[in-house]
Amino acid sequence: MIARLACTVAVAAIAASSLMSPVIAQDWKTELPVFRIGLLGGENEADRLRKNECMVQQLGDKLGVKIELFPASDYAGVMQGLLAGQLDTASLGASGYAGIYLQNPDAVEPGFVALENDGSDGYYAMMYARSNSGIKDLEGMKGKSLAFADPNSTSGYLVPKAELEMQDIEIDKYFSSTGFGGGHEQAVVAVLNGQYDAGVTWTSGQGEAKDGFTRGALRSMVDKNLLDMNDLSIIWKSNLIPNGPWVIRKDVPQEAKDLWADWLGNLHETDYECYKEVSAGDGKGFKKVDHQFFENVVQMRKRELEGSR
Repeated sequence: MIARLACTVAVAAIAASSLMSPVIAQDWKTELPVFRIGLLGGENEADRLRKNECMVQQLGDKLGVKIELFPASDYAGVMQGLLAGQLDTASLGASGYAGIYLQNPDAVEPGFVALENDGSDGYYAMMYARSNSGIKDLEGMKGKSLAFADPNSTSGYLVPKAELEMQDIEIDKYFSSTGFGGGHEQAVVAVLNGQYDAGVTWTSGQGEAKDGFTRGALRSMVDKNLLDMNDLSIIWKSNLIPNGPWVIRKDVPQEAKDLWADWLGNLHETDYECYKEVSAGDGKGFKKVDHQFFENVVQMRKRELEGSR
């Protein structure tokens, strides 16, 4: 991917330089001829590309440079792409942002989080089981198997693990086994197929459970006819988690940052259908945030890393 990206950047740079008039006004575009957007894993690649096609067109028009999407197979791929300067922006979970910050505080800056339908800026981790499993609550999971979504997921690993441990549950002893499903959507499929007794995922917690709520992995699967919520039961819910941010590399030229922020910050009003695709469901728009919004999650992730050493 790196070699292909380098070739694309070179070609785009030549094309951009030939169109500059005057040159001074276009200087930042020679530095950033291609704007690269990382897409987290969690659902299949074709769906991720389709949902973000409106961003390719609209943000490309706004910036005046080519937009490229890079769907990673897992969260770590996007995180490493941002850290290495191979990606310019991405939508992350709070834990993913914390993981980048703890490796390099100067790599990226948070810009926006999506607001829920009631204007709140948080969501929930929920544990689900097959509705015919007989498992009704967390107590019923003792001695059963649990699928986490991804080791870098906030709702699919970090928060559920931390909150269960705060309830004096020893993960390795309480559950018969745990594992990673390879993403939110994949973990749901694994539970439905009987590979695990339950899993954890993210949801707005708002709207009707039968619809998969208003936003989240369950809602996305319902909308794609991949899930009937009658097949699942919600058996546990976390405390409120800060919504994950859209981040941008700190060394992206300021004019490009400003254009990116103007497009994203106004998307709810300019194109609500595109907003729903980009933000993974209904909501009240994007809210400007900074690092402080995620400080508690950063400290939680730091403790998790220290505990694993």
